[in-house]
Amino acid sequence: MKIPESDIYNKVLESGGDEPGIEVCIQSHDAELVELANAKMPFGKYAGRYLVDLPETYVLWFKGQGYPAGRLGEQLEAIGEIQMNGLEYLLRPLIRR
Repeated sequence: MKIPESDIYNKVLESGGDEPGIEVCIQSHDAELVELANAKMPFGKYAGRYLVDLPETYVLWFKGQGYPAGRLGEQLEAIGEIQMNGLEYLLRPLIRR
């Protein structure tokens, strides 16, 4: 079961960061961010391009049409939120080139 980020944040504050399992949850989120940063578009006009480098209009098109099922859809939805908030620069240092 995934713990919502707000719950993790609140538990860290309450426990002072000493609660067992909190570090594992945070490391899990770190791994997800690295995976997201290195994910590439598998098909279409932008095949092979990092998701973080997709044009925002393309990601918004998916939002309007419906994201693909599975992991790619989840990643595109996350990228859309990241782009909408101008936070792409946080993922770029995580790309393994």
